[in-house]
Amino acid sequence: MFDLNSLNPQQRKAVTHKKGPLLLLAGAGSGKTRVITCRIAQLRQQGVPAEQILAVTFTNKAAREMAARVQEVVGRKAAKGMVIATFHSLCVGILKVHIDRLGFKKNFSIYAAADQQRLIRDLLRGIGAENSSKAADQVLWRISSAKNHLIFPDNYQPNDRDPLSSLVATIYPRYQKSLKAFNAVDFDDLLMFTVQLLEQHVDLHKHYCERFQYQMVDEYQDTNPVQYRLLKLLASTHGNLCVVGDDDQSIYAFRGADIANILDFEHDFPGTKVIKLEQNYRSSGNILAAANAVIKNNQKRKEKALWTDRDAGSRIGYFLCQDGEDEARQVMEQIHTEKYRGQLNYGDFAILYRTNSQSRAFEEQLRYENIPYVLIGGQQFFDRKEIKDVVAYLKIIQNPADEVNLLRILNYPKRGIGEGSIDRIIRYSADKNRSLWKVLQQVDQVAEMNDRTAAACGSFVDLIKHYQKRFKQPLWLLETLQELFTELKLAKEIYRQEKDPQVAQRRVQNQEELLNSMSIYLERTPQPTLAGFLERISLFDDDAPGKNDKESKLALDAVTLMSLHSSKGLEFPVVFLTGLEEGFLPHKKSIYETFDIDEERRLCYVGITRAQKQLFLLGARQRRKYGKLEQREPSRFLSEIPEGLLHEFEGEQPGNNAPEDEAASASHFFDNINQMFED
Repeated sequence: MFDLNSLNPQQRKAVTHKKGPLLLLAGAGSGKTRVITCRIAQLRQQGVPAEQILAVTFTNKAAREMAARVQEVVGRKAAKGMVIATFHSLCVGILKVHIDRLGFKKNFSIYAAADQQRLIRDLLRGIGAENSSKAADQVLWRISSAKNHLIFPDNYQPNDRDPLSSLVATIYPRYQKSLKAFNAVDFDDLLMFTVQLLEQHVDLHKHYCERFQYQMVDEYQDTNPVQYRLLKLLASTHGNLCVVGDDDQSIYAFRGADIANILDFEHDFPGTKVIKLEQNYRSSGNILAAANAVIKNNQKRKEKALWTDRDAGSRIGYFLCQDGEDEARQVMEQIHTEKYRGQLNYGDFAILYRTNSQSRAFEEQLRYENIPYVLIGGQQFFDRKEIKDVVAYLKIIQNPADEVNLLRILNYPKRGIGEGSIDRIIRYSADKNRSLWKVLQQVDQVAEMNDRTAAACGSFVDLIKHYQKRFKQPLWLLETLQELFTELKLAKEIYRQEKDPQVAQRRVQNQEELLNSMSIYLERTPQPTLAGFLERISLFDDDAPGKNDKESKLALDAVTLMSLHSSKGLEFPVVFLTGLEEGFLPHKKSIYETFDIDEERRLCYVGITRAQKQLFLLGARQRRKYGKLEQREPSRFLSEIPEGLLHEFEGEQPGNNAPEDEAASASHFFDNINQMFED
C-alpha cells in the first residue's frame, strides 16, 4: 500500500476526497500520475469495489503505465475488475456488447484513416467531384469535426458562404450509410455511437452509471465536446467525477480539444472541489520562474503558479543567432560543452521546435558532427502500405462485408483480376444491390467475365474461406498468420515492385514485425482471437514493434529532435527551445489567421517546462526563404521573461561568414524547399 505521509498537503487532499466532483489543477511536473494512482488505492482501501472504478486516459501508453502503477500499489488481485483505458478503448468495450441496438453486427470493423480516405474518395468520384483525392482529406476532416461535436448527418447544415460545407452535406450521409453497409465504424463513431446509445437507451445509461461510480480522467484539458458529453452522462447520477488537467498545457485545439471543458468545470458540475497541485518536482527554480512569467499573460486561465523547493539553478541561456545554420551550430556547441561539463549522455538533450520543417538544419549539423540523434514524428508502423496490405487480409477474413479492404486486396498480389473486371463486379454489385463478397461467390453471373478471371475470383474466395476456418483456432493464430504470409508470397511481390533492394528488405522486415506483434498479443491475452488482435492494432498503433516507435527511440542514447506538440508529457535534463521568432513561435497562422496567441503561449510554456536542469532559448536574426535572406523579429514571448533570468550569448555576427561553398549552397537549396512546403 502507499503512505499518505509521502504526499504533499495538496496531494493528500486530492487522494482522500471521495464523494462529489473534483477538479485537480495539476501543473507541469507536479506528480499527477502518482496522485491518480494513490487516489485509486485509497478508494479500494475505503471499500469501493474495483468494478466501480473507471480511469480514462488519452494514450495507450498512459493507460498501460497507470494500470501497472495501480497493480504495484494495491496488488493484482485488488486491481482486477477496474477499467483503466483510453476513451476509444472504453467505447469499443461498450459497443461490442450493445452496437446491435444501432443496427450493426457485433463483429464490426474499425476503419483507420487510410480506409476512411479511400471510401471518401470513392464517394466523391461517384458524384463527379473534381480533385477527389485532394478534397477527400478536407471532407474527412469536416466530418470528423462534426462527429466530435455530436452533429449527425441529418443535422449537418451547410453554409452558403462555404462551398466545401455543401460538399460535406452531400458526402457525410453517404459515408455513414456506406460504413453501416460494410458493418464498419471509424474512430469518431466509437465515441459518438456510445453517447447515442447512452442517451437513447435508459437501461444502458442506468447500467453504466451504476457500473462506474468513481471516475477519474487524466489530461482533461484535452477533451473535446463528445468526450465531455460521455463523461457527463456517466457521472450524471452519482457525480463522482475527478478530472486532472492543466489549462496552461491545452495545446491540441487543432485536434478538437476544447479548453472551455476545464475552464467551465465548476459551472458544469456544481459543488466541485478545486485543488491546485503547484509544487513542481521536475525543474529548477529559474526555469519555473520563466514559465510562470510567460503563461501569466494569458487572460483565460485558472490562476496558479509552479514552485519548487529545489535551488534556482543556472540562468536560462539565450542565443540570438545569425541564421538557421548558426542556430544549429550553437546548439551543437552547447551539447558538447554541457555533455562534458555535466557528465551527461546524448539522451539527456532535446531540441524542440514549432514546425517539423525546422529540424532540417539540426539533422544536417548532427550528422556532420557524428552525434547520434532520433527524430520523433514520422510514419507510424501500422500506416505503412506493406502492413496495411496484410491487415486488410485479416480484416476481410474477419468481416467480408468490409468492401474498402476487400477492394484493396482483391488483386494484391496480382492474381489476374484486372481493373476492368473489378469495375464490372462493382457495377453488378450496385445494380443487384448485393455485397461485393456475395457477387464474388457468384461471379459467373457477372456479364463479360472471362473464365480466367472467374477462376481467379473463385480462388480468392476459397482462400478467404479457408483462413476463416483456420483463424477460428485461437491456439494457432501465429502459425496461421505465418501460413498466410507464405501462401500470399508478399515478400516476393514487394521485391518485384521495389527497385531498391534495401527498401524492399526494410518493407519485408516490417511485415515480419507484424508476426512479433501477434506473438506479443498472444502472450498478453488469456483468450486470444483474430477479432481481438484486429481491435488491438486498430486502437494501439503506437504499440508498433521495433525502433520506429516513440518509446523505443527515447530509450536510445541519442539527442532527441521533436516538435513542441510531441514533447508534451516528456522531460529532459537539457532542452533547446529553438526558433523563438515571430512567425515560428508564435506561429504565423496564429498571428494572421486564427488570432489565437494564447495557445501559442501555452506551447511555449510546455517547451520551457520540459527542461529539468538547463534551458537554452534560440532565435535567428534572419532565415532563408525562397533563396533569399529574410529578416526575423524575436518572439514576443522572450520579452515576457524577466531579464534577470536570462544569460544572453551572441551567435555569429553579420559579415563574419566565409563565402558559401558548394555544400552550403546545397544546404540552402534544401532549406528553401522545406520553407516552400511549410508555406
